[in-house]
Amino acid sequence: RVVTLDGTTVDLADYYGAKPVVLEFWATWCPLCKKMEPAMEAARQRHGDRVTFVSVGVTANQTADRQREYAEKQHLTGTFVFDADGAAIKAFTVPHTSYIVVIDAARRVVYTGVGGDQDIEAALKKAGL
Repeated sequence: RVVTLDGTTVDLADYYGAKPVVLEFWATWCPLCKKMEPAMEAARQRHGDRVTFVSVGVTANQTADRQREYAEKQHLTGTFVFDADGAAIKAFTVPHTSYIVVIDAARRVVYTGVGGDQDIEAALKKAGL
């Protein structure tokens, strides 16, 4: 379970099934995440009607408020949640921030990757886009 930036508890699985989902585990201080921002925002703008984008904030040197303020300042779109207890990080065995997981509409993980140079368009193609 994670919390939305307004404090509501949700289950990441609630986002799965209707359409592909992109989970991005990130932090405001992460240089690789910042490098991915333009590509991720372009993908959100291009595919936002067909893909659910969920940015999952990690707790290391991070708060939900800091994440919300950063997303607003940078005009980032999509859904933002905060992994307050680290359960999502454990569930996905997240090795590092800038970790991306793509889950297709059949709830299968079709892509995982880490780093600032990931090809999000190629990852989305694996989900049938």
